[in-house]
Amino acid sequence: MILWLWLCWGFSTSAGQPDSELMARYLEEKLMADYSIMEQVARRVPRQAKFLQRLETRPRMSEFTVRSTIISRYAFTTVSCTMVNSGSEAREGVFEMQIPAAAFISNFTMSIGNKTYYGEVTGKEKKHSSDDKARHKKPPSPTDGRENGYETFKASVFIPRKMQAKFLLHYEELLQRRLGKYEYTVSIRPQQLVGRLRVEVNILENSGIVSLEVPPLRNSKHKGNGKVEGDVSPPPSTVVGHTKTLAKVTFNPSVVEQTRIARNGILGDFIIRYDVNRELSVGDVQILNGYFVHYFAPTDLPPLPKNVVFVLDSSASMVGTKLKQTKEALFTILQDLRPEDHFNIIGFSNRIKVWQQDRLVPVTPNNIRDAKKYIHNMSPTGGTNINGALQTGAKLLNDYIAQNDIDARSVSLIIFLTDGRPTVGETQSSKILSNTKDAIRDKFCLFTIGIGNDVDHKLLERMALENCGMTRHFQEDDDAASHLKGFYDEIGTPLLSDIRVDYPEDNVEEVTQNFFPNYFNGSEIIIAGKLINHTSDSLHVEVTASNSKKYILLKTDVAIDLPSRNDIRGVPGLEDGKGDKNYIERAWSYLTIKELLNSRLKTDDNQEKDYLMEKAKSMALTYNFVTPFTVLKMREAGLHSEPPQEEFVSPSTDGIGEKLQSLQGHKAPPGVHRQQDKQRIKISKTSADGDPHFVIDFPSSKFSVCFNIDGEPGDILRLVSDHKESGVTVNGQLIGAPAPPNGHKKHRTYFSTITILSNKPERSYLEITPRRVILDDGERLLLSCDRSAVVRSSSLEVSISANSNVTVTIQDTISFVILIHHYKKPAPYQRNHLGFYISNSKGLSSDSHGLLGQFLNHEVKLLQESLNTSHQQVGQNQTEALKPSPTTTLKVKGRLVPVVWKQRRIYNGQQEVDCWFAKNNADKLIDGSYKDYLASHPFDTGTSFGTINSL
Repeated sequence: MILWLWLCWGFSTSAGQPDSELMARYLEEKLMADYSIMEQVARRVPRQAKFLQRLETRPRMSEFTVRSTIISRYAFTTVSCTMVNSGSEAREGVFEMQIPAAAFISNFTMSIGNKTYYGEVTGKEKKHSSDDKARHKKPPSPTDGRENGYETFKASVFIPRKMQAKFLLHYEELLQRRLGKYEYTVSIRPQQLVGRLRVEVNILENSGIVSLEVPPLRNSKHKGNGKVEGDVSPPPSTVVGHTKTLAKVTFNPSVVEQTRIARNGILGDFIIRYDVNRELSVGDVQILNGYFVHYFAPTDLPPLPKNVVFVLDSSASMVGTKLKQTKEALFTILQDLRPEDHFNIIGFSNRIKVWQQDRLVPVTPNNIRDAKKYIHNMSPTGGTNINGALQTGAKLLNDYIAQNDIDARSVSLIIFLTDGRPTVGETQSSKILSNTKDAIRDKFCLFTIGIGNDVDHKLLERMALENCGMTRHFQEDDDAASHLKGFYDEIGTPLLSDIRVDYPEDNVEEVTQNFFPNYFNGSEIIIAGKLINHTSDSLHVEVTASNSKKYILLKTDVAIDLPSRNDIRGVPGLEDGKGDKNYIERAWSYLTIKELLNSRLKTDDNQEKDYLMEKAKSMALTYNFVTPFTVLKMREAGLHSEPPQEEFVSPSTDGIGEKLQSLQGHKAPPGVHRQQDKQRIKISKTSADGDPHFVIDFPSSKFSVCFNIDGEPGDILRLVSDHKESGVTVNGQLIGAPAPPNGHKKHRTYFSTITILSNKPERSYLEITPRRVILDDGERLLLSCDRSAVVRSSSLEVSISANSNVTVTIQDTISFVILIHHYKKPAPYQRNHLGFYISNSKGLSSDSHGLLGQFLNHEVKLLQESLNTSHQQVGQNQTEALKPSPTTTLKVKGRLVPVVWKQRRIYNGQQEVDCWFAKNNADKLIDGSYKDYLASHPFDTGTSFGTINSL
């Protein structure tokens, strides 16, 4: 009888349409009418279907719906699935859903018959009692098995006969930009034909949506590329529509269309890729209800040079396809290296083989040819010495950096690939991690790639995390060559290094990571935080970084909108009433928890691990996220409760987020905390400050000399002149102010501008005022003195401590500190002004001159002719016993200079200066008269005393 039925079924299908087409039409006709009511289960069906029902041992999936809202890269996804048990006895229904490993589950609800169970996120306990498990169901959980960046959420329940079960899963994720696109993926794996199958994705990007594409279903089991070569059309029944800021994509295949895709049900991924409009500016900053999120992804920047070492596993386990595809990928990668890059290759098994000993070679046609030959001749053999390979690669790169005059803004990195676990040499993971970190010493980044199922994923992940890199894992049967090339493409074009994002310290708190060692083309930097100054109507943002030309500064003020303008109603995943529907706050919590998890993974301190775990757990409980430290427990909602209802409302486009801000500023560098600035400042006594008062310190003689210069407003005084030797000149311009009442002076003068000029190795100048710093080294750079910042070039560093000081370091051997004096309520005789201090003069030559420079390499003797002491030369430690005498003199270059004893307060406010004071505008103390030190203009670089040249 059974054989006859099968023959009849086979004959009918072979005589007409293909069997899948006939079956699909039958199912569509009979099952699409109504799956939500129990009477549909009892509907009469043809005897062939009854026979198939008897053979069917699992409940049938009648509905599978995915609805998602993506708001400013943050995705809320709701998955709804209904299963019908049409059998005569209870059967187990298994709901499985692959979700991105980076996503957090935020809720899960299921209804079985007339009972509803809701998920409750609780802290994970160390021990779980088996008594907690209900007999009729198994608790849902994400499985440990990861599949190339995905996890499987699984929940199984027993569905009573003639009844249905409905599952509702919510998860959230922050989309990451790779290769210039955001990719949102929905896994569709019902493993059967589904009466109702629908995917609906709404995208809201206030910056504007560009390059929206929906490729064919990716149907490889392991997320490979399942499309036909050259086929770029969307899956059947896909509808795409979008305006400037809002897009809606639906995928709603009928049963017939499902069979055309796959006979036994769809097994693939529905993918949406898009990007947003962006400018070379501070980026896209969005603010809502006391939280902000900042997206930074500049374009059109020149690539930075790379110094890269490829460390490739050539052990016996790489034999066959893995090594073949690795070679293919490397051949392509080598062709993509740029002429300014340098590289080397290390192959490792139980032996370490370096292609070019003790060096990195430039990218030339001959070197690329020879590298390809080396890779082609690699053969799999031996064990896996991971520790030795990494130590060799790190030493090679460290030695190259130390011994070569490489571009300071170049990016150095190691790309490490393996398919196994350590079997030779050091095999303990903790030791390998420690050794690798000690070898790299934060000087470059390590990127790790694992191939196959035998790799130590945790080891590769932690090695990358601890050394500012990323990790990827590919399955053996993947198209490894294209995946490897794709990963290299992500990191192959560095555009910026040492990126720092600063916000006013009194305006924000709990900001996520704001320093990034590298920014690669096509990626994106995301920072989020909380606002603490709720009365402010704007948020100041500064992004500082380095590119191939110099350090840059991007800054703007972002308007803070009223909360009502950015309110989002009906976002999937938040309809349970938890949270305040603030997608920016949830993005902040998402990033913060991710950083806590990464920090815990990187540390070996058990106490710190516990602290980070508790902090992550507390935040996860607050925002209802399932994390490694929280678990989803099912609670019964009560008898005869209403089944879970899926709520979905298309988002509004009114006033969500902030538009891109225009560039306000120019090029400059990473900001530095004020505390760090203060630690790096070294103030000496040798200075010119105040009215101005000059101080010369003679450490070897243990005393100081001081004098005043009564110049005229507008005078430009040459303070340091060493243009011929070190190439450095410092000039200070005076500004006038009325003299205090009853004083002997007709007016006061202060330094309003300090100009520092240098012509070695390149010509440049700095112009410093109490309000701003101008640096011109071929490109003009303007910095504000009210914001901390650091600018570095090959020979010059400028560090600004906000409203405090500016430190200028030239070739690491000359340092000047310029103090900034601001008066909140100045008296008539006070002016905002500058003080000039020499903190390091090692790089200035013995021929340096100027009002201060002429004393830096000369000794001055103090002669005591009429004091009660037998010493002719005294030190500062003896000054308390000394009494000034009219005949006290200094001997300077053979000249005798009468001096008197004074106590003068140095203007950094830290100490009093005891000094011998020379009167009359330092007559006889300085070479010539003070008028000989007047420069004709701020850029006057008089090469010697009495002569004038211009830069």
